[in-house]
Amino acid sequence: MKYKKIDAKSYAKANFTGIWAANLTPFDEALRFDEQAFRDNLRHWIVDLKLGGVFIAGKQAEFFSMSIAERKRMMALAVEVASDCGPRPQSAPAAIVTSCSDTNLDVVLDLAKYSQDIGADYVIVHSPVLHFGADTHETIFEYYRYLSEQLDIGIAMWNHPDCGYVMSPELCARIAELPNIVAIKYSTDKEKYTQLTQLAGEKIQISNPDEDEWLNNMQELGWKLYLCSTPPFLLQSKVDQRVNEYTTLALKGQFKEARAVNDSLNSVRDAFKKSKPKGKPQAHAKYWQELLGQHGGSVRRPLLQLTAEEKVMIKKAFESSGLRV
Repeated sequence: MKYKKIDAKSYAKANFTGIWAANLTPFDEALRFDEQAFRDNLRHWIVDLKLGGVFIAGKQAEFFSMSIAERKRMMALAVEVASDCGPRPQSAPAAIVTSCSDTNLDVVLDLAKYSQDIGADYVIVHSPVLHFGADTHETIFEYYRYLSEQLDIGIAMWNHPDCGYVMSPELCARIAELPNIVAIKYSTDKEKYTQLTQLAGEKIQISNPDEDEWLNNMQELGWKLYLCSTPPFLLQSKVDQRVNEYTTLALKGQFKEARAVNDSLNSVRDAFKKSKPKGKPQAHAKYWQELLGQHGGSVRRPLLQLTAEEKVMIKKAFESSGLRV
């Protein structure tokens, strides 16, 4: 590890910053994990798109359809590629946060301890999926308290309504007091994440994955971390990096200039959102990747593949988006 447990919060405040993207997993025609395609995509995101870090093996990556061995292999490759890319002229080396989320706590701990051992920078753990009314504050607090006790690596919370509940700002702030809780990906409404920023913004990095609000959150809430999903590598290309551009301007306090660049992306955002078939987010994003020249590939069951008609519609939207490739 690059820091001691006692220094996790201060290290993350200084280094868990910038634009982070969540990977999609390229599977080949036989639905095997395509390691070379994964390496190629990572190098593009780190070297060409200059992302601050990458969120590995999360829901976008279809971790729910992968074996534990596959998830570990993906994590190890990510750390290896980030290291091989080395320090970049404009910033520190790209960092890696591994998603250790699972319904089985033993699996969570196994993946998190593995992440510590291979040199990942942080881990992120989704709030537990609970049943029969067990989603009490004390249950969820104890879940993260136990993880904090067992691990040395910095831990990011992750809460999304698809786990069955939304954690309150007060609960998140209580968990933020734990020694190596360093961040949260808080997929909730602005009222809640604004309140959490007021309660715990000095202790942990707070982020919301909505790219539409990233500029506003930098300006209004002073955020320094965009812990996102796929927009950083789907709304940009090697020759068209407007997400990076408006972020850099905003972090310098040049909000008027940042707003102009941000607004110029509206046609790209609209094309991407309107071309997404219902219930097929990963399949849609992977095909958009391919149109950008990245490796996409198929999705694994239970997810559904795109139809030929859907691909025609997506390609038409992509070509009219104004995104330069």
